[in-house]
Amino acid sequence: MFDPKPYIRTVPDWPEAGVQFRDITTLFSNNQAFRQLIDAFVQRYINTEIDCVIGLDARGFILGAPIAYELNKAFIPVRKKGKLPFETIEEAYNLEYGQAEIQIHSDALKPGDKVLVIDDLIATGGTLNASCKLVKRLGAEVVECAAIVDLPDLGGSQSLKDQGFDVFSLCSYSGL
Repeated sequence: MFDPKPYIRTVPDWPEAGVQFRDITTLFSNNQAFRQLIDAFVQRYINTEIDCVIGLDARGFILGAPIAYELNKAFIPVRKKGKLPFETIEEAYNLEYGQAEIQIHSDALKPGDKVLVIDDLIATGGTLNASCKLVKRLGAEVVECAAIVDLPDLGGSQSLKDQGFDVFSLCSYSGL
């Protein structure tokens, strides 16, 4: 399995002192590593029953679209509130200092659809949890939540598992 860690830059003390920010732009900017990254996800899901791939705004789009293309599945964006032009449903989630909302088109999924939900990183799990709630509200089923990086110390992957969702990441980092 592809290990993305050698291609991920750590930026100390960003966005605040004490945080070790895991910068995946260096992974995306390396054409060989980016291809291996997408191939790793495709290989994981090539024989899995999936109807569509949901990518979370915004870096989940970078992953979700090529994965959906390679799997010959639909790609569905989950966006920040106010970015989708048609009728939507929305779900609020907690941020460190407040709340935010994400949306999906109300006709994006059909009952019974099997969905892969993908984002770049699992921290507190707020965005992924909210996305899974949107999927369930539309009657679809989350096959798995996937990300490049898991930060298990922040509790997001465990929160997703506690709610019954399967979780996959290519690598994890302990500590902030």
